[in-house]
Amino acid sequence: MSAVPAEGDGGRRPGPREQVVAAIGLLDRPLTSYYLVLGCTVMLLALGLTMVLSASSVAQIQATGSAFTLFQKQALWMAIGLPGMWVASRLPVRTFRALAYPILLLSIVFLALVLVPGLGRSALGATRWVDLGPVQIQPSELAKLALVLWGADLLARKERLGQLTEWRPLLVPLMPGAGILVLMVMMGSDLGTTLVLLTIFLGLLWVVGAPGRLFVGIAGLVCLLVSILIVVEPYRMQRLTGFLDPSGNQLTTNYQSTQGLYALASGGLFGTGLGEGRAKWDYLPEVETDFIFAIIGEEFGLVGTLVVLSLFGLLAYAGLRIARRVKDPFTRLAAAGATAWLVVQAIVNIGAVIGVLPITGIPLPLVSYGGSSLIPSLFALGMLLAFAKREPGARQALSARGPGPVVRALSWLGLARR
Repeated sequence: MSAVPAEGDGGRRPGPREQVVAAIGLLDRPLTSYYLVLGCTVMLLALGLTMVLSASSVAQIQATGSAFTLFQKQALWMAIGLPGMWVASRLPVRTFRALAYPILLLSIVFLALVLVPGLGRSALGATRWVDLGPVQIQPSELAKLALVLWGADLLARKERLGQLTEWRPLLVPLMPGAGILVLMVMMGSDLGTTLVLLTIFLGLLWVVGAPGRLFVGIAGLVCLLVSILIVVEPYRMQRLTGFLDPSGNQLTTNYQSTQGLYALASGGLFGTGLGEGRAKWDYLPEVETDFIFAIIGEEFGLVGTLVVLSLFGLLAYAGLRIARRVKDPFTRLAAAGATAWLVVQAIVNIGAVIGVLPITGIPLPLVSYGGSSLIPSLFALGMLLAFAKREPGARQALSARGPGPVVRALSWLGLARR
């Protein structure tokens, strides 16, 4: 049956201009940020779980006899992280503020344990993991969440008291606290996480309205610190020189980056097909973690990589939209800090794979294998969902929509009120 045209429109189809206006109108709805964060998270998680299975299958068959070893572990981490995200999405703002100092203290304790002989575990030139028997955790991932919550709470308190007009109250104790986290992470030779922590620190200063000269000065000190950290470690200098001279030794310094580019190039427009990539057959190291984007490009082609970039772009838009529309200072700062953390980490990872940034060894959020990265990231995204509900008109829209599927399921089981 053909649709009946609305009265008065003469059956005319909307033109391109009307369609653009309608699309912009959708972006102005109260729950736009909420659904963008939720939708991008679910799609990136589904893609990540699929690609972990595809990328790790060959190596895991050789190592354990089963192609599903890392897939099952990632699915278990996801089964832990998703309820955590759901709980975070329903927490009030005061709970996040109350968690700031405990999480900061916990991250410092775990970062200290990394440096204890027998507990800290090293790989690829970095000591990043704590061995806790059946599991290994990476405390630097928790430190990112800690800096977002603690920094946002600290600056929000100072803003409420009117103490941000001078540089000293602005930087103390934020800068020393961030410096402790950065120093402890760097003692484990983890430059990638150090860059993300410094990005969160600069992002908080930017959002709180630090004076231009002060911000430029701090940014200059950060660049100087990163340069020193690169120079003092020979393997970092090798990565930098390899990045600056891509035509150098492709069997040693540039081997990983060269194989990553080969994988991307072989994917073409639509890719070789899911599971049909060749790079994971012992050609490309770290395929399920640092270079999983190369496998996406190989098996899904340019179209697949553009989808991933679009999802992170929409996530960045949603996070910044939340930060711009909420009125509470802590909410604004925490939303901006979490968005900077996840998006900049994705940019650094993807930039290293496509050869526009040096290799730093950090995972692609929500996509790469690893529970230590996945669970804090999901908690941060749940926090963004909670903040999105505080946008103007969002609570009314949620009330009009009715209970969600989880609440309806709990009501059906008699575990929640209808």
